[in-house]
Amino acid sequence: MQPGGPGIPQCNARSPSLFTINTWLVCSLLANIFVAIIFPFCKRVPLRYQMKVKVIARNPDDYVRETKLDIQRVPRNYDPSLHPFEVSREYTRALNATKLERVFAKPFVASLDGHRDGVNCMAKHAKSLSTLLSGSCDGELKVWNLSKHECVRTLQAHEGFVRGMVVRYCGTSFFTVGDDKTIKQWKMESPGYGEEEEPINTILGKTVYTGLDHHQNDPVFATCGQQVDIWDEQRSSPIRSFTWGVDSFSSVHFNPVETELLASCASDRSIVLYDMRESTPLKKVIMTMRSNTLSWNPMEAYYFTCANEDYNLYTYDMRYLAKPIMVHMDHVSAVLDVDYAPTGKEFVSASFDKTIRIFAKDGGHSREVYHTKRMQHVICIKWSADNKYILSGSDEMNIRLWKANAAEKLGVLAPREREAANYSQKLKEKFQHHPQIRRIARHRHLPKTIYHQTKELRVMKEARRRKEKNVRKHSKPGSVPVVSEKEKHVVTVVK
Repeated sequence: MQPGGPGIPQCNARSPSLFTINTWLVCSLLANIFVAIIFPFCKRVPLRYQMKVKVIARNPDDYVRETKLDIQRVPRNYDPSLHPFEVSREYTRALNATKLERVFAKPFVASLDGHRDGVNCMAKHAKSLSTLLSGSCDGELKVWNLSKHECVRTLQAHEGFVRGMVVRYCGTSFFTVGDDKTIKQWKMESPGYGEEEEPINTILGKTVYTGLDHHQNDPVFATCGQQVDIWDEQRSSPIRSFTWGVDSFSSVHFNPVETELLASCASDRSIVLYDMRESTPLKKVIMTMRSNTLSWNPMEAYYFTCANEDYNLYTYDMRYLAKPIMVHMDHVSAVLDVDYAPTGKEFVSASFDKTIRIFAKDGGHSREVYHTKRMQHVICIKWSADNKYILSGSDEMNIRLWKANAAEKLGVLAPREREAANYSQKLKEKFQHHPQIRRIARHRHLPKTIYHQTKELRVMKEARRRKEKNVRKHSKPGSVPVVSEKEKHVVTVVK
């Protein structure tokens, strides 16, 4: 019989017995008690006799999901040496993001129809993002609710064209001017039941007014026609008038930062600057062709951009008018209106060539062009105060609502969607100068007429450049100076 008796397995010499395991457990327990209770009161062991114990510690919050609906958390080591192909992957992601941006670029949001004649001017509400005012060529004025895409109020403001309109800085009333030589002030609220639609105040002028703008903080507004007039709301005659040997003015605008300054575009191809505290105009710059309107940069007090008849826009520094700081070109017909984004980094222009273009303030060419088959000559343009939308009024009696960023998704974004969009945007900025990505990002489909006109203008410009080069080459050195593109369009500055 084997040792241990029948039915009792023999212990292997290599496997620990139950007694040995229990002994280990008791020893480890005593060691823990000693470390926790007795060791702190003992004489401290010299550093050279101490033993270091390295423990792997993991925080469950870093890898455990809060609910089973969450995505799995994957820890990552961001050491660049462990990711040798990271740039290649990012380039592929940037390329895909650029392609998807062009796929999802659908800028048109809505069309507001209801006018019976071409839309001639528009005005943004000073306090409400969803309120827009528009005036047409038949003297009709409409107030729109942009969130509902519907007209909430209609009134016959003038006989003939509504030439200009502006909302008072407090948002309680608005002013209009028209071909009937009148300035009218209206309540922003609709009249009650049984009340007639009548203006609060009417001023009868001597000449037709072509433009209108209101001061940012004071009850003062400016009009232009045969001269530039400064009005107090409580008076029926102008408190100050400016003239400088000009037949007529087409537009006038207050500076939104330096609120005492204003500028106007005149029929003698000049842009005139004024200070309300002075009795005479400050100075003017005369260009080769007439400017239709201008817009001040809302963030940088000294800069303004004018829309010109020579198909270009010019950004000036009012302190140095000898030449523009930037020439913005891409339109193929006269530029009729311009408006800055509230950030001051971009502006939008409306042109007679039936397109809308978005420019960076320091960019020579547009980053975006909007057009539709039905849209005719775009007369007026506005950029919404929340920097998300663009509003255009055109000849065919429609007001169109566009996205400022064509590929932007409207509505509330989930956190993951927002993070993905921000990541894609950073990747596109990082690789924007790579040829493939740049080609895809810049490509735009244009109407056939605009495409051919752009091509023709390019050929004409190249021919002029080649002719100047040949004349200079066969002339006496220094007799034909090189004139930069910025200096070509300025005739003189008068102070």
